[in-house]
Amino acid sequence: MQNPALKNRWLIALSAIGIHLSIGAAYAYSVYTIPLTETMGWTVSSVTLAFTFMMVLGGGAAALFGKFVERSGPRKSAMLAAVLFGLGQAGSGLSVAMDSLPLFLLTYGILSGLGLGIGYIAPVSTLVKWFPDHRGLATGMAVLGFGTGALITAPVAAYLMENLSIPVTFYILGFSYFLLMTLAALYIAPPPKGWLPQGMKDAVKAGTRKIKIDLTQSTGKEAVNSRHFWMLWTMMLINTSAGIMMISVASPMAQQVVGLSAGAAATMVGIMGIFNGAGRIGWAAASDYISRPVVFISFFIIQLVTFLTLPIITSVIIFQVLIFLVVSCYGGGFSNLPAFIADLFGTKELGAIHGYLLTTWSLGGLIGPTLVSQIYTRTGSYIPVFYVFAVLIAIAFIISILLFADIRKVKRKKSHQNAVSAEA
Repeated sequence: MQNPALKNRWLIALSAIGIHLSIGAAYAYSVYTIPLTETMGWTVSSVTLAFTFMMVLGGGAAALFGKFVERSGPRKSAMLAAVLFGLGQAGSGLSVAMDSLPLFLLTYGILSGLGLGIGYIAPVSTLVKWFPDHRGLATGMAVLGFGTGALITAPVAAYLMENLSIPVTFYILGFSYFLLMTLAALYIAPPPKGWLPQGMKDAVKAGTRKIKIDLTQSTGKEAVNSRHFWMLWTMMLINTSAGIMMISVASPMAQQVVGLSAGAAATMVGIMGIFNGAGRIGWAAASDYISRPVVFISFFIIQLVTFLTLPIITSVIIFQVLIFLVVSCYGGGFSNLPAFIADLFGTKELGAIHGYLLTTWSLGGLIGPTLVSQIYTRTGSYIPVFYVFAVLIAIAFIISILLFADIRKVKRKKSHQNAVSAEA
């Protein structure tokens, strides 16, 4: 029988979602841009700089503090994230009240960015351990929370700014994030070593299911020194760069390439957010059945066909559907990543390895928008962008095939070694 002292794993998942919903509010930043520029007189580039700081630090902090998360555990790490993110958001209100742009960059950009990075990875390795039977679904739920956090924050922030003030809005939201993240952090805890859900135990005992053995049990250092790490890192970088590129220019691209109206393009951008979130949970759940390597191969097949097709598409509907598919692959990459890491390197130092791989988030956020803006500036068209990214996606596709084949080779080798050992 299951120990009654054990926590409910679905409440663990809900706690992880709560943390990710809070830090996912970062994606609602655009709602502050016009109020800040009009009220404070700050330039758009200055206001945008705070968001850039936060995004770059988000991926950087995940890599920098990955070891800390593993060493300190999910509760202390999530509490630290709550303090940093909540203080950064509330401190942004103080910086606006003081009319201090440098303080705003420090609070919203740096403090919130640190909280974002630590909060992103803090619950993930624990969640994977609680769901050995549904790794993809578990991490997909958490990352879905991150992807949809902006849907809640954007209208709430807009309402508060209109009826109260910008500083008070940041105070209220900062305290709310801190409270939600703290409550979630207090419940999160890892399961006992070797724990399995009762249904999985029964299936294993009945012989209808086998316990999945991870390819290795690696430390962060061992993982980084492996070819599998860099193959996955490259795949994530290209997938992330393509997705962020599409998100950054979707509206003007659709207007220029297929003549979509500004209003219709704005609607398309909103629908893209839905596909981003749906891709996170849908692709993650699918990966539990078709495997993580096959999911990534699917990403690159879909995107290769998309980028080669977009230049010749004249149908407005088909053009938008293809963009939605690319965005779903972007979201699915993030939700599948933690489970893929666990499959390849085990859960020994999953948080640290996850942090290292999230450097692709920061780099992709720089590469994607920079590449598309440079190409468009030089050519005056988005068509060459599709061909450049088709080449990048083709490279990622080849790597994904090689990784898939390599994983199968290692599994066959281990299976043979186990059989020899059993005979001996």
